[in-house]
Amino acid sequence: MSAVSLPRPAEPVSVTPAAAELLRSLREQHGPLMFHQSGGCCDGSAPMCYPAGEFRTGGSDVLLASLHIDGVPEPVEFWMSRAQWDLWKHTTLTVDVVPGRGSGFSLEAPEGVRFLIRSQLAGGPDDQG
Repeated sequence: MSAVSLPRPAEPVSVTPAAAELLRSLREQHGPLMFHQSGGCCDGSAPMCYPAGEFRTGGSDVLLASLHIDGVPEPVEFWMSRAQWDLWKHTTLTVDVVPGRGSGFSLEAPEGVRFLIRSQLAGGPDDQG
């Protein structure tokens, strides 16, 4: 059986309208923003929003996207730990927001909402017959 190469979208990460609205509000309050998702347990598996540059990324992280959000003057970078991306690289990711309290380190925590990731397998053959 030969390997199948799955097509990748131009950007593996997108945001819902609700997440975009929250990002505009957080940008007004905190300045430029970034996301990092570590894949750890509990809140570590949720995307964490920080002021840009506050979370130090390195060789164990992958920049997945520079998100262009209407009303936010600069792109919002979305980083993920390389180990987590190795597990999720066949998915497309959507940043959404839901009611609830997330991690105290993520900027949305005081707002009574939390960011989360919705994922689905990236496109493949339509019919595997």
